[in-house]
Amino acid sequence: MTISLSNPSPLHRTVHGAPTDVWNDSCSPRELEYAIGNGAVGATTNPSIVLAVLKKEFDAWKGELRQLIDENPTAAEDAIAWKLIEEMGLRGAEMLLPVFERERHLKGRLSMQTNPVNYMDVSALVEQAVHFNGLAPNIQVKIPATAAGIAAIEEVTRLGVNINATVSFTLPQAVAVAEAVERGLDRRAKEGHDVSAMRPVCTIMIGRLDDWLKVIAARQGVVTTPGHLDWAGVATFKKAYGLFKARGYRARLLAAAYRHHLHWSQLIGGDVILTIPYEWQVQFNKSDIEVKPRIDDPVDPAIVDDLYRKFADFRRAYDEDGLPVAEFDHYGATVRTLRSFIEAYRDLTALVRDSMLPSP
Repeated sequence: MTISLSNPSPLHRTVHGAPTDVWNDSCSPRELEYAIGNGAVGATTNPSIVLAVLKKEFDAWKGELRQLIDENPTAAEDAIAWKLIEEMGLRGAEMLLPVFERERHLKGRLSMQTNPVNYMDVSALVEQAVHFNGLAPNIQVKIPATAAGIAAIEEVTRLGVNINATVSFTLPQAVAVAEAVERGLDRRAKEGHDVSAMRPVCTIMIGRLDDWLKVIAARQGVVTTPGHLDWAGVATFKKAYGLFKARGYRARLLAAAYRHHLHWSQLIGGDVILTIPYEWQVQFNKSDIEVKPRIDDPVDPAIVDDLYRKFADFRRAYDEDGLPVAEFDHYGATVRTLRSFIEAYRDLTALVRDSMLPSP
């Protein structure tokens, strides 16, 4: 798909002549084609995304799945599932390869996520990250910002892997990721390797932070001004962005988990990545929201104060020292997201099982 630059879409105006990049939050070829046509320069996957794509487009993938099963007659369902995940990711990476070449390898990557069940296993995360990195020249590897994930991020960065930290919702996690990346890049440079073309990324799942605070509000009966909870992720992201710029961190921030237009409109103009699901891209492109830089516009202090006073977990997300690394795995949004990713992975293997062992 191509667009007319004489009448560019809102998303194309978001990225045109600006440091802001848009990625497609899916490896679906159909959705990625639309995104690239509107200026996207990357894409991302996770178990939930892969499962959703497979369910929506099963007719397009069932032949590939059947072939993988036939070619690997002794493989377990998990092994087949990972071969399928890799095939789906590589299809997206191939679509992005022209962008990768045009942008001199600085953009045009497909993020492929490590197995979510390994969130506590440094060596398993490192091993799979290195494997993914060798599949195609434009692979970015997603590693969770858990305690083990932080250690793995440093090590794989040293090994030359471009990481995308995921399962990340808070400023403390973002800082820990950035510091791990700096250590990894410095170690790699000291070993004589060029790191100038490496583009590590740190995700903040802003919508999932909003979701978690809304769960707390409902559980505890906390009353807030309508709409305030929709700003929690934006406020945290903007604070992180200012800190990253001030410190010169080489990791680039990425906003994910879209729930409303603020997750796009409030971050326009920043040297950041916005990874937007296809459905939200279509809505944003149909909207009449003015496309203008807002990344440096502060969130209303009254909103931040309301959230800060009423929610301990907002303070833990918003304050740089609010969450020690040892507690990353136990933060509510982390637990909910890991559980959903692991559940999606199990559902994906069950879907593979249905093709391997169809019901009699």
